[in-house]
Amino acid sequence: MPDIFNNDIIKDFGRDALELLLVDQSVTVAKNDGKTHHIFWATNDYEARGEGYGFFDEININAITGENSNVVIPRVLKRKELQKKRIKAKAEIFTPSWMCNFMVNNLDELFFGNREVFNKEINDRHNWVVNPGKIQMPEGKTWQEYVKIRWMEYCCGEAPFIVSRYDTTTGEAIPIESRIGFLDRKLRIVSENTESEEAWLRGAQMAYQNTLGNEWAGDSLLLARENLLYTFADYFVDRFGHQPTMEWMKTIADIISWNIMQMDGLKLVVPCTCHDEVTTNLLGEKEVHPCPGCKANDARKHNGIPALVKSWSTGLAVPLRMCLKSNKK
Repeated sequence: MPDIFNNDIIKDFGRDALELLLVDQSVTVAKNDGKTHHIFWATNDYEARGEGYGFFDEININAITGENSNVVIPRVLKRKELQKKRIKAKAEIFTPSWMCNFMVNNLDELFFGNREVFNKEINDRHNWVVNPGKIQMPEGKTWQEYVKIRWMEYCCGEAPFIVSRYDTTTGEAIPIESRIGFLDRKLRIVSENTESEEAWLRGAQMAYQNTLGNEWAGDSLLLARENLLYTFADYFVDRFGHQPTMEWMKTIADIISWNIMQMDGLKLVVPCTCHDEVTTNLLGEKEVHPCPGCKANDARKHNGIPALVKSWSTGLAVPLRMCLKSNKK
């Protein structure tokens, strides 16, 4: 079963790493009020726990650690009635690992010209067998080019298309050599093509910088971020036999806090931040105007806080909607 408990994250990687996983970079930049803002719950599932657990409350580290360490748990461990409630309220349906593998194999075909480079699908695609040996790059392409491919998992839940530490529908742990997420594959490539720890760390950093995801619900988003952080440590330990430094864990946690964002996937803004605009006409009367994007059904015009994506080469952050070819819903 999934082994994500926030007290363990603090023990293994440090409190600062967990604090970084709670940061909402888009809101922090937009408000520019000298405070570091956190992702918010964006669900009523926890409100019975009292203050700090309401729909719009930011997730505070004390709300998920100490005696509250098991408040946020993977979907497979939640009560069946709560799972059904979230399906009905937010269409929260998680994808089994065999289907994730099938779809990521399709992505790989775009680069390799072959969809079964990392594994071969068996049992009517409901399982897979890992291809042993070093992955060979297509003629004229380098392993760095593969690692730099920028993919985003939309409405990522606990991020099963990105990393596959466990099957999100059964809770079954997946051995590191059998993992199938697109970041898992990049880290395998890094491990196969680097010798020193420094070279591996730089390659892994590049892989994380080019991995993106978004999710509405704060609890699922936190689990996705934690899965990515654990995955970094998993692959480092598998390659070198010891844990990465706390500083490197913070470096990766910072990248994750930017790249795995809390976002309304239709509006490309932080959830629930679109708002009415009030103006005063020539007669001094107040006039209320709905959000232009909501009114026109146009993702380019929403007045909510835009979800930001960071350029790791320049350090600049720009609205995600500016990076897309087509912005209309």
